Amino acid sequence: MGDHKINAKSNDQARMNFLAHLIDDLKSLEYMSEKGMIEDDIVRIGAEQEFCLVNDHWRPDINALDVLKEIDDPHFTTELARYNLEINLDPQELCGDAFARMENQIRALLEKADAVVKRKKSKIVLTGILPSISQHEVKLDFMTPDKRYYALNDMLKEARGSDFRLNLLGVDELSIKHNSVMFEACNTSFQMHLQIDPNDFTSSYNWAQAIAGPVLGISVNAPLLLGKELWSETRIALFQQSIDTRSVSMAQTEQEARVSFGNNWMDGHVVDYYKNEISRFKILLTKEIEQSSMEELNEGKIPKLSALNLLNGSIYRWNRPCYGVGNGKPHIRIENRYIPSGPTVADEMANFAFWVGLMTGRPAEFDDMPKVMDFKDARSNFIRAARTGSESIMNWMGKSVPLEQLVLDELLPIARNGLEKMDVDKADIDKYLDVIKRRVSTQTGSQWIVKNFRQLKKELKLDDALLALTEAIHTNQQSEKPVGEWPSLHDFSSFDSKAGKVGHLMTSNLVTASASDLGLLTLQYMKWNSIHHLPVVDNKESLVGLITWRHLAQYWDQVHDPVKLLSARDIMVQNVITVETSTPIHEAIAIMKKHVIGCLPVLQGAHLVGIITIKDLIHMDNA
Repeated sequence: MGDHKINAKSNDQARMNFLAHLIDDLKSLEYMSEKGMIEDDIVRIGAEQEFCLVNDHWRPDINALDVLKEIDDPHFTTELARYNLEINLDPQELCGDAFARMENQIRALLEKADAVVKRKKSKIVLTGILPSISQHEVKLDFMTPDKRYYALNDMLKEARGSDFRLNLLGVDELSIKHNSVMFEACNTSFQMHLQIDPNDFTSSYNWAQAIAGPVLGISVNAPLLLGKELWSETRIALFQQSIDTRSVSMAQTEQEARVSFGNNWMDGHVVDYYKNEISRFKILLTKEIEQSSMEELNEGKIPKLSALNLLNGSIYRWNRPCYGVGNGKPHIRIENRYIPSGPTVADEMANFAFWVGLMTGRPAEFDDMPKVMDFKDARSNFIRAARTGSESIMNWMGKSVPLEQLVLDELLPIARNGLEKMDVDKADIDKYLDVIKRRVSTQTGSQWIVKNFRQLKKELKLDDALLALTEAIHTNQQSEKPVGEWPSLHDFSSFDSKAGKVGHLMTSNLVTASASDLGLLTLQYMKWNSIHHLPVVDNKESLVGLITWRHLAQYWDQVHDPVKLLSARDIMVQNVITVETSTPIHEAIAIMKKHVIGCLPVLQGAHLVGIITIKDLIHMDNA
C-alpha cells in the first residue's frame, strides 16, 4: 500500500523540506502518545491480498492495468509488476465472526476480479512465487508504469552503486546479476495487520518477533525460482537481496539491509523504533507536504504523518510497525509481511487466525522477551524456517524442539486461548486452527510443490514442468481445499507444451570447452556426455566457437595423432549462428532449416546461457 504521490526527482531543497516534516512527524507521534490520543480500547485486523495473473499458457500475463481499470473498485491497486495486483481488505473489529467476514470479502473480491480476468482470457493464481516466472519477466519492461516504482528503482540503484546480485543456495543454486529491482516482483504475499495497544507496543512487537520463525515454518509456499529448488520460503532471501543497497567493500560493517528481521529486541516506545529507523536508513523517497503535522494537531486535526509513513514504506521489516488513522482516530498496528500468498484462501485465513491468536494469547511469562529468549535464537529460527520450513528444529526458550512438536504442543493451545479471549466464534476457531493442525501433520505448500515438481521433471522438460505445476496449483485452488488435503499429481506425459520462445526449451546445464583444450579432450567430452554439439567459451563464459560431431569428423585422424596436438581453437567453427532466449521458436526452426544446422547456442548479451538443438525443436515443427 505504498504512497504513489512522491517526488520522482528530488533536489536538495525538497529533501530538506521533507526531512523537516519527518522530524515534525516524530514530535507529533510523541505528543499523541504522551497525551493518550492513540486508540487503545479496540482491536482490529486487516490484510492485503496479492495475486498473480497468468495467461492461457500459464505464463505471467501483463494486463494488470487493464484488469484494474475494468474492475473499477478502490479495494484493488497495482503492484510492482504488470502481472500482479493487490486487494486491500476492510479492517474488521476482532470479535465474533471477524475472520469469516474477512474470508467472505476476500472470496467476493477475488470472484469479482476473476470475472474480469476470464473475459481477458487470463487466470488468477495465489502463490508465494509463481513457478512459471522466467528471467524474461523480470526485465524493466514488465514494471508497472508508475513514477513511484521507477523512482524507487532509480534510488535503490543509486544507493547501491552497482547492479543487484542474487546468491541463493538451497538444493540447487542460483547466482545471478540483475540491473533493476524487478526480481522483487516475483514475491507475492498475504500481509496481515493487527492493531495493538500502544502501551503494550514493546511486548507485542518482541513477541511478534519471537513467534515469526514457527509461524513462517508452517506457512511456507515458495520453494522455486527460475526452475531452481531453493529455500522452503525463497521469498525471504529473494526480497532481501533483490533490493539490497549495501555495497561490498574491504571493510567489515554492521549496516542492515532494508529488508531485515532486525538485530535486537525492541526497547522503548514506538517513537524510539522510528528514531532508530531514521538514524540507520538512507532516505530514498520524498514528497511535497503542504502542512506540518504539529500545525494540524494545534488546529485540532489528527495528522496522517505522511513523511514518516513514506519512510516506513521503504524499510521492509518482516514485522513492521505502522501508524494509521481510521474513523478520525490514530492507531498503531503490526504488519506481518513474511506470509506468502496462497496456496488457498482457506490456508491464508488459517495462517491469519493462528498468528492473531498467538499475538492476543501471549502468556504473561513472555511479556519481557529479553529475559526468557536470546534474540539470536528468534532470528535463527526465522532463517531456519525460511530454509527448511516445517522440517526445522526451533530454538525455543533454551530448548531445541522440532517445529511440528512446538506448534502442536505449545503454540496451537496459545492461539486458541488468544482467539477465545477476543470472543472469536468457536466454530471459526476450530475451523481455522484445524487447518493448521492438519497441514503440520501432512504437508505444507512448499512440500507439495517440491514433491510434485520433482515428479514432473522426470516426465517433462523443465519449462513444461513449471507450467504444468502452475496449472496444477490453479486447479487445486479451485477446489478450495487447504493444501494439507491436496493430492499428488499423476501422469503429465501428455501435457501440451506451451513453449513459445527459445528460452523455454533450451538446455541450460551445459558442457563447454575452452579454446586451449586439447582437441582429443573435446571428443571425449562429447562421448562421455552423449552430446553432438560442444560450445567453446572464454573465461568470461562468452561464446568464441562451436564444435559439432559432424564438424569434428574431418579432423578425426589429426585429433588422434599423438604427435600433432590440435586444440579446440584449431578445430572449432568461429562464425557461429546464435539466438537469444527471447527468440520465438518458429524463428529458431526457420534459422536451422535455412542454414542446415542442428543446434543454436543461446546468448544473453555476449554470454552463453544455453543451447537448443533440432531434437528439442522437432516436436514443435508442425506449423
